[in-house]
Amino acid sequence: MTDKHLHIVTHDVPWPADFGGVIDLFYKLKALHGLGVNIHLHCFTKGRPPQDELNKYCSSVTYYRRKNNVGRFSLRIPFIVNSRTSTELINNLQKDNHPVLLEGIHCTYHLMKGDLDKRKVVVRLHNTEFEYYKQLANHEKSILKKIYYWYESRLLKKYEKNIANKAIFLAVSKQDVELYQTALSAKNIHYLPVFLPYTLATGKEGKGCFCLYHGNLAINENEEAAIWLLQNVFNNIAIPFVIAGKDPSKRLQHLAHRYQHTCLVINPSETEMQDLVAKAHIHVLPSLNNTGIKLKLLNALFNGRHCLVNKAAVNGSGLEKYCHITEDAAAFQKKIEELYLQPFPQQEIEQRQGLLQTTYNNEANARQLMTFLW
Repeated sequence: MTDKHLHIVTHDVPWPADFGGVIDLFYKLKALHGLGVNIHLHCFTKGRPPQDELNKYCSSVTYYRRKNNVGRFSLRIPFIVNSRTSTELINNLQKDNHPVLLEGIHCTYHLMKGDLDKRKVVVRLHNTEFEYYKQLANHEKSILKKIYYWYESRLLKKYEKNIANKAIFLAVSKQDVELYQTALSAKNIHYLPVFLPYTLATGKEGKGCFCLYHGNLAINENEEAAIWLLQNVFNNIAIPFVIAGKDPSKRLQHLAHRYQHTCLVINPSETEMQDLVAKAHIHVLPSLNNTGIKLKLLNALFNGRHCLVNKAAVNGSGLEKYCHITEDAAAFQKKIEELYLQPFPQQEIEQRQGLLQTTYNNEANARQLMTFLW
């Protein structure tokens, strides 16, 4: 190990790396460990238990209970921030002068309070949060949740502007860099690609068996995207369509079985999900949210065949040339009918492998991150 020590404060326990918010986080700390960095990990949690797996990569791991109760609602500080405060955390951080990596706006309370003013601090942006919550509000059906998302978005915009020049910020997409610069006047924000579990593009040439939409279906925007595909795209084309993901609503379960050529796979295991990704011929992945990076799209690109998306799914990602892009339902139908007849070529697999070796090279990106920390 080197003499480099780093505190990483996380919004959740990053193992198992089974959802978007922790995939970047876990593979980042694994890459930093591989370069000899002594990692002192600090995890907020509201349910995920301590994980021995993290001890393989960290010199120390400390857990802090997230204060996930009504008392953490504030007229000034966003709930996602105010529910992640800890006197024990700041006491631990102040025992030395090592740099601090804060994972997400969620973990920036002590930055905002000035507790880290004399430290080298880097903030990893998972999304432009105020824009993310605004878009959640736009697509939410529940009135109470819509009000919460709208109010949180307003608080987040003021809060993010307040801290935008208190640290170095590293965004997962170029679009988020531009938004922070224009909307929040951020001066020290940079693009650092997301860290991934993939080292090889494993998509198979030739033809798959069906079209696939996958994601966490408990998230409203993912459910709405799946329902839009069922009601507006696959209602008029008899090409097999599979939806797969966590905790779908009764409404989605009902709609997915209205047609003989559509079905729903509920709560697949990781192995089952990756089997679906590998066997699909077209990954149909429209997005209702244009901030951050879509990890399910990266999964499809590196482990699957054709990817069909809308502009919101790829804006500012650098992935545009690796996907087929269209917008309205009729255009989606036409493109699906066209791609379903086209074998997936070896040339595209090689292009995606090149993308993994350059843009999404974990070791190279970890070295880049280290230049911001030391």
